[in-house]
Amino acid sequence: MDLPIVCLPGDGIGPDVVDAAERVLERVAERFGHRLHVERRDFAGVAWDRTGTGFPDETRAACAGAQAILLGAVGDPRHDVLPAAERPERALLELRRMLGAYANLRPIKVIRVLDSSPFRPAAIEGADLLIVRELTGGIYYGEPRGIREEDGRRVGINTLRYDVREIERIARVAFEAAGRRRGLLLSVDKANVLESSQLWREVVAGLASNYPDVRLDHMYVDRAAMEIVRDPRPFDVILTGNMFGDILSDEASVLAGSLGLLPSASVGAGGGLYEPVHGSAPDIAGQGIANPLAAISSAAMMLELSFGLKDEAAAIEAAVTACLRGDVLPRDLGGTAGTTEITDIVLAAL
Repeated sequence: MDLPIVCLPGDGIGPDVVDAAERVLERVAERFGHRLHVERRDFAGVAWDRTGTGFPDETRAACAGAQAILLGAVGDPRHDVLPAAERPERALLELRRMLGAYANLRPIKVIRVLDSSPFRPAAIEGADLLIVRELTGGIYYGEPRGIREEDGRRVGINTLRYDVREIERIARVAFEAAGRRRGLLLSVDKANVLESSQLWREVVAGLASNYPDVRLDHMYVDRAAMEIVRDPRPFDVILTGNMFGDILSDEASVLAGSLGLLPSASVGAGGGLYEPVHGSAPDIAGQGIANPLAAISSAAMMLELSFGLKDEAAAIEAAVTACLRGDVLPRDLGGTAGTTEITDIVLAAL
């Protein structure tokens, strides 16, 4: 089949890891008899430098009609001097909203516990969890927001807001994901303090009867943060809002060993957006030392979720697993291998 992909390499190490992911996609397409079509567009900081906007019209048009989008990374400290509303990183929030990509899926699987890990192997071996994060609502999008003067003092304002429709649709994604896994769903909120979380808990609980094969539990976010590092193995699917999901998924990355291992998918009403969880790491951009495995695994998620190619996705994940269990590791996991060498190992496993 044809595999049309819009590629947004973005900033920092984004082009490095996206190049690696494209090499893997090309090998998979060759092996399974598909035709890969990649359309590259500028996005975020690199687009701002060239056009004065992080989301140029031609990029917007390509993404609007895309079945799948592969994103590298966004962010460049050179743009931090710009007003918040003009920073090119906001293009990512705009892209998610344009796509209607309200569900962010972040799998965390402990494949190997390295000597560099702060955890004892006996405490985390076998951990395999999925964080389902609401992505287009909550405090990152709520209005009113901004910085203004009140009674002679500067005040920063953000609004944490969720409506029933937003909660229902993300909860259904999480219930269905749990049904395909071990049947355990934990909804994380702060219902003892926040009215938005009280509504969240009420709506999620109200849907549970539609999923009799899934066991639903609730937990406050502060306890969840503690339990994830105390013993992550009981967790299966974690459902939570935008800000809590952002924080918990980065915390959980330490279980796997590095942000450089974590893929993500953002799906919803339109095309799927696939990106590694890590940032742009401008200090190592272009040096050929970035870990490409998160981007490669993001490509695997893309093949499964946007194109329905489960065997192809499984082949990539098996190759990534083989790489992590081998003797040659990327630098963020204590090894010495660069981007190209790690990618070559994955290609050889394929």
